[in-house]
Order: sequence, then structure tokens, then C-alpha cells
Amino acid sequence: MRVFLTGATGFIGSHVVPELLAAGHEVLGMTRSDRGAEALRAAGAAVHHGELEDLASIRAGAAGADAVIHTAFDHDFSRFVENCEKDRRVIGALGEVLKGSDRPLIITSGVGMGEPGGGKPAIETVFNPAHANPRIASEEAGNAALQAGVDVRVVRLPQVHDAVKQGLVSPYIVQCREKGVAGYVGEGANRWSACHVGDVARLYGLALDKGRSGERYHAVAEEGVSAREIAETVAAGLGLPARSIAAEEAEAHFGWFALFASFDLSASSQLTRQRLGWTPVGPGLIEDLKRMDYSAKA
Repeated sequence: MRVFLTGATGFIGSHVVPELLAAGHEVLGMTRSDRGAEALRAAGAAVHHGELEDLASIRAGAAGADAVIHTAFDHDFSRFVENCEKDRRVIGALGEVLKGSDRPLIITSGVGMGEPGGGKPAIETVFNPAHANPRIASEEAGNAALQAGVDVRVVRLPQVHDAVKQGLVSPYIVQCREKGVAGYVGEGANRWSACHVGDVARLYGLALDKGRSGERYHAVAEEGVSAREIAETVAAGLGLPARSIAAEEAEAHFGWFALFASFDLSASSQLTRQRLGWTPVGPGLIEDLKRMDYSAKA
């Protein structure tokens, strides 16, 4: 298949490209820079110049594709709500192009959307429309496209990591350095699920080759790593103290990050493993945090 891949030069997308090529697919990768275009050509992919703000370029990239994998997202978390709405518009534009065909559209969301309540881990069969994470906009847009007849499949992400980047933990590390302390809310018992980026990339490929319309897949290797363990590992890497932050002081301490600092984002991937035959093999989040060169982040 000829696959249009948004975010093709990003953290996740750059790992998806070789997975798709190795499986025999052609890749049309979207990038907004000449440097990105060079990287895509070097990897063996074709280049589509486009930006998330330019919906016409998005539609043009999808028009000649047999399938679309949408991994691009604006990760300026200080504008998170606005960027989630941007993602809603992009998914809507992709759906317009693919409507009335059997071409799959694989979109990206967060594991929190599958939270069933009661402190239980998120699961693939649940869509929680009341979840406080603004990323819900992505799945709402995907649901609308699905109802319009598009073959929509959802990959929900946890904290995606290697020894250089770790999802929300990366901006957290920056904040810890600025604050001089690695904070966690209360006892730090809330947990974040996680997965190595190489395993995540394989899951996108499997969702394309083996996935089914309307299904959601969890890219989860570790069901939950406690916020306190993350904070203590980061503290050791930075040479800073780890400290509990009272819930009523969280907003003042964490700023925009307070929304995430207290979230429990544990998640199961049992159904994903059964449906797609996916078995993650990469290192865990704490292992990658211990391997990271914290001086390079200064």
C-alpha cells in the first residue's frame, strides 16, 4: 500500500517509516522542512510538504494514498487545548478525503480516553467522553469520521520513550530543573502507562496490516509506573531532591503541567496483544530514564 504518514519526521513517525518500508509498503511522509525532506528521502520514503495548519495540504497528501497514518501533533503543551482542537480539524479533513472508500485512517489518541472509572486501568473497549484530557477531541473527530463511513482505527499512546525522550516526562524534566526539585502530587501513587518507541512503531504497522475498522489499540508495555518512582528517578539523574507537593499547591507549583501531574493514566493492552499479536520487547520507562544523559538536557 501507499501510506500517507503525517508526522513522518517526528519522534514516533520517524520510527514508523522503516517499519512500513520493511513490510513492503510505500511511504509518503509529510514534513514542513527541507531537512525533514532530506531525512525522508534518505530513509527511502517519498516527500509531501505540508503543515497541520494547512488543511489543503493535508487533503492533498491523503488524496492519492491507499491508507493514512496520522501521528503528527503540535506538542506545545502550554497551548494543549488549542492544539487538540487543531488535531480535531486535521482528522476531520482526512476523513473528508477517505469517506466513501475502504482506505483505512489510523489516528492517534491517549490511553486516558479508555478510562472506565473506579480507578481501573484504561481498556480498548471503552471511550470515556467525560475524561478531562482535552485530547478527547481527537477521538471525537475519529468517531464522527467512523460514523460517516471511514475505516477509522485508533492507536492510543501512553508515555512513549527511549533514552532521549519520554512523552510528558520530557517537559516534566525541564520543569524539575527550573524548580530545583522533582515534585509529585501527594503520595505520588498515580500511575502512567508507558512503552518504548520501537514497540509503538511496530503497533502502528500491525494496526494497518491486521487492524479492523472501529477498533482501538493500546500501545502499552507497562500498565503503570508510579509518579513517585518517576520523580525519584528524575531527581537522581538531575542531582535534585524529590518532594511531595500538596494537591492544593499543585497548580501553583506545576503550572500547565498540574493537569497531568495528578492524572492516573494506567492502561491495559491485553486486547491489543490478542487482536494484533503484538508483544512489546523494548526497555521500560525507568530503565530509559536511568540511561538518559541528563547533562545533554541542560
